[in-house]
Amino acid sequence: MRLTTLIKPLLIAGLYASGLTYAAPEARTVLEASPVDDIVVQYPEMMSRGIRDGLKQSGQVPPMVADTIGYVVSNSFRAEDIEQRIVSNLDAALTAKQLSEVHEWYQTPVAKKIARAEIAASAPAVWPEIRSRAPELNKAHKGTDREKLFDRFDRASRATESAVDTAIAVQLGLSSAMAALSSDSVHHEQMRQQLEAQRPALQGMVGQQVYDSYLFTYQDISAQEMDLYLNFLESDAGREFTKVVTESIQQAVTEPIENVGSQLSRFMSLGQR
Repeated sequence: MRLTTLIKPLLIAGLYASGLTYAAPEARTVLEASPVDDIVVQYPEMMSRGIRDGLKQSGQVPPMVADTIGYVVSNSFRAEDIEQRIVSNLDAALTAKQLSEVHEWYQTPVAKKIARAEIAASAPAVWPEIRSRAPELNKAHKGTDREKLFDRFDRASRATESAVDTAIAVQLGLSSAMAALSSDSVHHEQMRQQLEAQRPALQGMVGQQVYDSYLFTYQDISAQEMDLYLNFLESDAGREFTKVVTESIQQAVTEPIENVGSQLSRFMSLGQR
């Protein structure tokens, strides 16, 4: 299966004292100010379509089986559960000062403009346009400051790193699901080692996909606006917020995959009655 196709929250109330004392925003309020909650709503469809398309392109299973797996996957996720996990982890990991700084950033006009662009580009319906425009955008930005800025963006956003980790974890879970359709048995640890061996190659392929998405998503964001965004991502508050969000989403989308095998077995057995 092509892993590259798998690739783009309890309340807090506290006080922060620094000459003045004020109430920090709740973690859920911070999340809602960011684009994350709007993107998370699309995750069930994103995971289902990515896995279904990947299976069909690989020819690993018949198209009908790929559709069945996609259906099971889409029903294994709830956006509300993902959001709740993010909120809980933000509540536990970020200080009142950090939450306030993140919330303040997302109230700015630049942050709101960037958030709209990120939400729009994350929709699965837009993926074909991102792919089709990739050659044009790559050529147009070759050697430009926007191209040179990508490494800084990728480090700050943890985009490629988290996408690779998630792709490997999802594929490992899917290998268990596929076992429900085959008499062949592959030891879990053996499969994990095989996938880890693919990490360098996967890093390059996913990195290119992230770059294509980066060029498309931020095409209408000026250099000055991108610099402000990267300053936020590189700040203590922005860095911690990004870390917690990416790790929470990875946990929330990979854990249900581990149960897909048993769900798929039940689904297929019902279809044979």
